[in-house]
This record gives sequence, structure tokens and C-alpha cells, in this order.
Amino acid sequence: MKLKKILSFKQWSHIFRNSWKYIVSPQVATGDKLLFTIPVILYWVLPDFLPFMPIDDIGVTMLLMGWFVSRMERKYPVLKVLR
Repeated sequence: MKLKKILSFKQWSHIFRNSWKYIVSPQVATGDKLLFTIPVILYWVLPDFLPFMPIDDIGVTMLLMGWFVSRMERKYPVLKVLR
């Protein structure tokens, strides 16, 4: 994502809204859902370099969420929600 999109509230609201829709959609393959959820869950559960500081966990989750939504929009164009 470009810097302008990273800082855009509209872009992040689109990502948050659509990431949940792709995760609960029965039309998205389970493997695709696990490709996002497993790394996020492992990153939150396993100990990291900054204990008791969830800022890095949230940042990584948001970056993975942006990647997941852009990948699902390309792979499942039928499910793409209008911005």
C-alpha cells in the first residue's frame, strides 16, 4: 500500500469491514481464511520482543489484514464490496 492509503481512514475502514466479511463468507476457501488467521493468532499468542506492549501486535495484525483483503479482492472479485 502507498503511504497515502496507509494513512487513510477510509482505506482502513474498508479493510476492517471487508476482512471480517471474507473470514465469515462461506464462498471463501478455508485455506485462504487460515492463511490470515493462523499467523495472526500465533503472533498474538507467542511471546514477542516487547512483552505487555500490544502495539507491535496490533501493527502486524493491521498489515496482515491489509494484505489479506487485497488478496481476497483479487481472488474473489464476485465478493468485492463497493467502497
